Formats: sequence, structure tokens, C-alpha cells
Amino acid sequence: MAKNAPKRLGEVLVDEGVVTEENIEEVLRKREKGEKIGEALIRFGYCTDSQIVDALSDSLGIRRVNLGMIFVDDQVLKMLDEDFVSKSKIMPINIQGRRLVIATNDPLDFPTIENVRLKTGMNVETVLATKNDIDTSIARYYGFTKTLKSLGIEVDKQKQSNEKFYDEVVKEPEREASESPIVQLVNQLLLTAVKSEASDIHIDPTDIEFKIRYRVDGVLTTERSLPKVVLPKLISRIKVMSHMDITDTRNPQDGRIKTVIEGRPIDLRISTLPTVRGEKAVMRVLDLSRDSHGIDRLGLTKDEEKKFTKLINRPNGIVLVSGPTGSGKTTSLYACLDQLNSDEVNIITVEDPVEIELEGVNQVNVNPDIEFTFANALRSILRQDPNIVMIGEIRDTDTAQISVKAALTGHLVLSTIHTNSAVKTIGRLVDMGIDPFLVASSLSGIVAQRLVRRVCPVCGKSETPTENEREIFEKYGFNIKKVKRAVGCSNCNNKGYKGRVAVFEILDVNDTIVRMISNNAKEYDLLQQARDDGTRTLVEAGLAKVEAGQTTVEEILKLGLD
Repeated sequence: MAKNAPKRLGEVLVDEGVVTEENIEEVLRKREKGEKIGEALIRFGYCTDSQIVDALSDSLGIRRVNLGMIFVDDQVLKMLDEDFVSKSKIMPINIQGRRLVIATNDPLDFPTIENVRLKTGMNVETVLATKNDIDTSIARYYGFTKTLKSLGIEVDKQKQSNEKFYDEVVKEPEREASESPIVQLVNQLLLTAVKSEASDIHIDPTDIEFKIRYRVDGVLTTERSLPKVVLPKLISRIKVMSHMDITDTRNPQDGRIKTVIEGRPIDLRISTLPTVRGEKAVMRVLDLSRDSHGIDRLGLTKDEEKKFTKLINRPNGIVLVSGPTGSGKTTSLYACLDQLNSDEVNIITVEDPVEIELEGVNQVNVNPDIEFTFANALRSILRQDPNIVMIGEIRDTDTAQISVKAALTGHLVLSTIHTNSAVKTIGRLVDMGIDPFLVASSLSGIVAQRLVRRVCPVCGKSETPTENEREIFEKYGFNIKKVKRAVGCSNCNNKGYKGRVAVFEILDVNDTIVRMISNNAKEYDLLQQARDDGTRTLVEAGLAKVEAGQTTVEEILKLGLD
């Protein structure tokens, strides 16, 4: 290599201590034809995309950007076509005079940079971003822009007001979107959701437009607003895909879509709701390729995992998982089934609907239209000689009573229930009309859970707790020296959090608790006894997650202090 020749990516990574020379040599031998060294290093597990970008930023002095926080003007997008940026893994983000700013994860890829200069006739400045950020940004801008133009819509939120936008729409009321662009728009919505790891897509109508919002790590953010003239076609397309009645716009409807996006199996739960401003749709996104069923993957501590496993390994009784919608209850139930599934047992589930198909488990969908409810389904499956019964949810007295009878006749019953804590679940069953002595006789254990956001591992900052935080920790028996703070970086889309972690409260219904339930003990007394027996409340379990550096005090305070 010439004395002043620029370094290659592999040399930079070795110099920065990210990988070794042996790693580089192995990858160069084994990588696929045409595969870049950085992509191969990531595929072989020697480093992450974020580590490569950070190393390049430190070594070359090139700034790193968060593409999720940058608005890219349509004039910038016109400089390079989608095929070129997708193949080259770059993203144009700004024009400054005669200089085009592009985001790349490999600023040492000089042939690509030269191609950009020749194509645009402009000088090129590079900034750094992760490959995932670049892919998401390409899908977000090029895909949506191309689709909206096919629909005859020109949208630049920085140049047009909603009033002007509305005027343009009502001037051409006869304009109809062809099926193909609408199909592309729906595909684009799903692609963006999968790339951003969203759990839900919300399509919300307002007076003159409708908003597309994504829920990522439990928080809703607005992606963009589109003209309302497109909304009926968009909702109709979603209904067709999920086998709903497209002529019925006055009643709520539910549907389901199974599809594959970028090679990943995706299950979508669809719900539409008529509002005064038009139909609203919500799509629950379940990425089956990312779903993990093992109990060891739930985020339990060793002690919690031991208690959880003890509960579900009992030969009979009811084990309930409680919490609000979206707290991960179904994931926990599937983890139980995965643990218990074997040739020696007959497992039957009753769900609304079946979310994940499990090999070796007999799964049944309820169908209220033909009066095949949870209760009716339970009556039928108890004649199928089951060892273990999983019920999607105990939501009424009928289902609760049959579940109790099943547990008392030698079956292990797993189910979910909507309550705020483990102890409150006992009162909920009594309120449903179950006699306290039957609750005491049938109930084996209760697992209450919540999901809290996990602090970003890249930018999370350790600091000394405030006086108020120290008082909270001391109240619950913690002596903590440092807490993590959410800061924000390109890895977490400047939110300070990346992913979620579950917090558990596990109540083992032992002999003492059984006697107290039979004697109609008050909730407070049951809670005190559970604590004396070693049960940690949700807040205590959450503060332990803070102590372990997994989340922040602010996230745990959302659970509510008890």
C-alpha cells in the first residue's frame, strides 16, 4: 500500500480494536461474492453495524447522524434514483450549494462516492449512519414518494399548509386512486412498520387529512399525514386483504392477514372502527421471525424463573397471567406451552384468535358468530382428555366457572386476565361470582406483568440518583449508587430507549394464602402476606431492573407506586 493511501475499512476496525486481523482474514476467505467486508463481519457476528459506524466516526472524524430525525426534501430525493441508493446502501439527505450530503455506513467506499459525483455533477460530502437506518430511510422516503406520486398526490409538509392541501383535494373530487398504487401504499406502510420494529400501525382520520402513526416500544409517533381522499381506498384495501366486508362502513370489524415482508413471516391483526371523521384502522404487527417462546427469553431473573417454572409444573390448578392489553401476557403463555409441550401430555388451547401455531399443540379458534365461545369451547375440549388447557382470556363468569371446575378435576389451566396486580386478581375472580373457597382450592399462582422501555445500550448514561430517587429506592429496601439516564442517539432514534423489558410480580398461592382467601381476607392483608412470603411487587421488580441498568426510574414510576 502506498504511503499516503487511505485506509480500508478492515484496517480502521482493527486499529480501533473492534475486530482482530484474524477476523478480517477469515471473513475475506469466507465472504460471499460481491459482499462488502463490513456486511460480512456483521453476518459472522464479529461486530455490529453500530460498532462499525462509531469506529469510523472516531477514526475519520466524520459525524454520525440520526436519519430518523432528519426530513429529506423531495428535491434531494430526485438527485439519485431508488435502485441506485438501494444497491449502494446510501441515502441523500441534503443539498448545500453545489455539495450533496449523503449518509453511508462505509465512507471508504470510494467507487460509490465517485459514482454519486458523476451521476449528480455535484461535490459529495459523507456523513455516517447505520445500515438499518439507511434501509429504513430509503423505504420511508423513496417508497412513499413513489407511491404517492402514482396516486397523483404531491406532498411536502414543509412547504404546504393543511388548508392549501385541503383546497387541492376538493378541487378534484372525482380523482380515483388505481388499485396498484393503493396496494403499494399498504405494502409501504407494512414495510416501514417492520423495519422500525413497530408493534402497531394506526390510521387515524381527522377533518381534512388522516394520520399514519406507528407504536414503537410502546410509544405512538406520527409518521406522516395524507389527504383524506385516499382514506376510503386505503381502508378498503386493508379490508380486502383481511377478508372483511368492504361495503360495511358503519360497524366495527376485525380481521387477520398472514404475509411475508422481506423474507420475514408477519401476522397482522386488523381492527376497524367507524368514527365521526371516517373509519379508523389499527393493525397489530406480530413479527413471527423475532418471536421467542422459551421461558428463559422472557427476561425473568433466576429467582423469578424458578418460581414461574414451579407454578406451571404443578399437575393441576389455575395459573393466571394478568396485566393490561399489550403487556406481553400472550407471549408469556406461549412460553409456558413451549416449556410444557411433550409427547407425554395432551395440550389444548382455546384462543381468539390463535396467534402463533405451535407444533404438537391442539389449538382452537373461538367463533362468537356461531356461539362457539370460550365457555362452549371449554366444555367440548374437556371431553378430549387434556392434561393442560390454555384459555386465551377469562373474561366472563361462565368461562371462569368452567376453568375452576377443570382445575379441580385434575387439569392444569393457563389463562390471562385483565387486572392491575397479582393480588387484585383474587378479588376479580370473586367479583365474577366464584366462591372464595373455590378460588382458594383451584388457584395455583398468579403472574402480573408489565413492559417498560429498555434504556439504549449505546447512549444510556450512568449518573448519581437524585435525593427524591434515593428516597424511593430506600423505601423499597434498595441502596443504589448509580442509575441510568435516557439520552438519545442514532441507535435509538434519539429517544433514549431501544426495545422493552418485562417486569414481573409472581404470587405463589401457598397454604397460608389459601386459608386467607377462604376466609375472605382483605386485599391489603393478602398483599402483606405475599410480601412476607417473598413476593416482589411490580414496582419492586421494576426498581431491580433499574439497579441492573436495564431501564430508568421514569419508566418504573409509570407503573405507579404502591
